Amino acid sequence: MSRRGFGLLAGAGAAAALTRGDAQATVAPTRGDAQAAPTPAPAPRRAYLGTYTTQPGGGTGIGLAAYRPRSGELASTGVLPGVSNPSFLALSPDRRTLYAVDERARGAVTAVRVRQAGPPEVLGESRSTGGADPCHLSVHPGGRFLLTANYTGGSVCVHPIGRGGVLGEASDVVQHTGSGPDPARQEGPHAHMVVSDPGGRYVLAVDLGTDSVHTYRLDPRTGRLHERARAAMKAGAGPRHLAFHPSGRYAYVVNELDSTIAVCGYDRRAGTLTPGAPLPTLPPGTELTERNYPAGVVTSPGGRFLYVSNRGHNSIATFVVERGGAAVRLVSVTPSGGSYPRHIVLDPSGTLLFAANQKSGTVTVFRPDRATGRPDPVGTAFAAPIPVCVLPV
Repeated sequence: MSRRGFGLLAGAGAAAALTRGDAQATVAPTRGDAQAAPTPAPAPRRAYLGTYTTQPGGGTGIGLAAYRPRSGELASTGVLPGVSNPSFLALSPDRRTLYAVDERARGAVTAVRVRQAGPPEVLGESRSTGGADPCHLSVHPGGRFLLTANYTGGSVCVHPIGRGGVLGEASDVVQHTGSGPDPARQEGPHAHMVVSDPGGRYVLAVDLGTDSVHTYRLDPRTGRLHERARAAMKAGAGPRHLAFHPSGRYAYVVNELDSTIAVCGYDRRAGTLTPGAPLPTLPPGTELTERNYPAGVVTSPGGRFLYVSNRGHNSIATFVVERGGAAVRLVSVTPSGGSYPRHIVLDPSGTLLFAANQKSGTVTVFRPDRATGRPDPVGTAFAAPIPVCVLPV
């Protein structure tokens, strides 16, 4: 993983310190008052990078990095080896454990202990997901269960989380069934995401292969899933990921196969989705040199804006959220700063947007405009081996 960012950070920090020192030397104290000390820069924060380790040019484990909250500059701090194909990462609610998928035919998940000081370390053994090619995972809000989506296997897996974040054997594997009209991509079920709703009452699984979103109730005693509802999306749309509005009353489902996003009403009591009409993630008349596949979707903390990554068009679409979350309107499309932006995410403050550009091997950082939502690039692109997930913390 590139360490180019270290020099950038050091140089920028030295220049800033020099400038502050020069300015202080030329300003005389007023009326005998002592000069106010300059506000210290926020300490760097951590970021974790997911990659493919079995592909040419890929990484050797989970990438470790740091970023400056003000500048957005990324710098490599090493690699945690021994974790194969960690293509998606998730942090526990107590922020002490990181979980990674092992996206291979014999799918697995791995727990990693993270500390305020000292390097991370793998916890216990990797656990089988009971399906092929797990591509997404999330931790239930209660912190007691890990949820994983097996893409090729077309199933959803549950692992109990024990003391210290250690994973137990799977408590349930739910197999999806069905297919869609696209013979190349929808010959069978392909679970692409599994996430809890904002209240933690239900678990939703997005299936690209069957054009559906499943709602489950997780039994906290047994760790088993019980299906409560299933929403049918547009045939052939290929739903990939979803993001909830902060109110919990709406969910935005991004469709990979037809470059659209659908606003869905969400009944928090019943856990049911009601899909609305799909909207394009690209402006009308957009000419493409290759097919476009939307991937990531994220809402801003206040729910004013919605972002979607376009792979192929290599852009980030910005939508304004209207009518309390019931409608979205495309307002801008910004180059992603690389090729094939697979994953996008906001940092915990909501002021920086990170894009993992898979094919160009870069992670780019943006600062969304507070008024328009448009993401403005900051700093320089950070080189990383096949970045497919970025997790700033």
